Amino acid sequence: MGLPSSGKSRFANSLKIALKKKYINLDVMIIDPDILRQNLTPDKFDPKKEYIVRNENLESIRSELEKGNIVISDDLNYYSSMRHDLKRITDSLKLNFFIIHIATPIEICIKWNEKRGKTIPNIVISNIQEKFDNFNRYNWDKPIATYDLSAISDLNFIIKELLDRLSNKMVVKYKLRKERISITNRYNENLDKITRRFVGTLMLNPVFVPLKHRIIKLRKLYIKKQKNKNYNEEEILIKFKKYIEKNLNIKIS
Repeated sequence: MGLPSSGKSRFANSLKIALKKKYINLDVMIIDPDILRQNLTPDKFDPKKEYIVRNENLESIRSELEKGNIVISDDLNYYSSMRHDLKRITDSLKLNFFIIHIATPIEICIKWNEKRGKTIPNIVISNIQEKFDNFNRYNWDKPIATYDLSAISDLNFIIKELLDRLSNKMVVKYKLRKERISITNRYNENLDKITRRFVGTLMLNPVFVPLKHRIIKLRKLYIKKQKNKNYNEEEILIKFKKYIEKNLNIKIS
C-alpha cells in the first residue's frame, strides 16, 4: 500500500523475485488493478466502472490464493476498508496476511510522477494523501514493515530482511494455530465422552428410560451447538445437565 508513484510496483516486482527464489515450489502472482482498469477502460479513467475494477481485483486475488499461489496486491489500499477486504479473503482461506507500507514522501512521489511524464495528475496524489487512513484504529491494520524507497540504496538487502521477518511470523502463527487445534480437539473429545457418560448414568434410573430416545437426540443437538468451544470438564457437565432439564422440563438430582 502507498501513494501513487511511491515505488510500490518496483518493490512488488523485487519482492516477487525474492519470493520465487525462497519458495521455488510456489507461484507468486502480482495483482495490479491498473492492468484490470486498462483492459476495462483503455482510453480513459471511468469512475463509474471503478466498482467493477475493485470486484474483479478482489476476485483475482481470491482465485490465485485458492490455487495455492502467493499473492502480492500492488495497489494503493489507502482506506482501511480496502485493506480489510483483503484480510477477509485471507481469513476465510486461513492464510497469512501482511501489510507493507511504501511510505515514500509525497514530494518525492510527485517528483517521480513528473519524471514518468505525469501519468497521474499531481492533484490526485495530493487527494489520496489527504484521504489516507492511518494505522491506529485496529490491531490487524498495522504494517509489518514501512519503507521510504527514496531513502533505500540496497532494495535487495531490505527485502531479504523482510522475508526473514515474514518467515518467523508464519512459523509463530502456524505453531499457535496447531496449539489451538489441539486444544479444540481435546475439548471435543471431552464433550463427547462426558455427555455420553452422563446419558449412560441417566439410563440406570428407570424414571428416565422412557425418555431415552429424546435424551439421545438432545445430546446430539447439544454436541453440535457446543462443538469447538472451550469449557472445562465441570462446565461441560453442568451445562449439559441444565440443557437436558430445560428441554425435558425435568429435574435431575
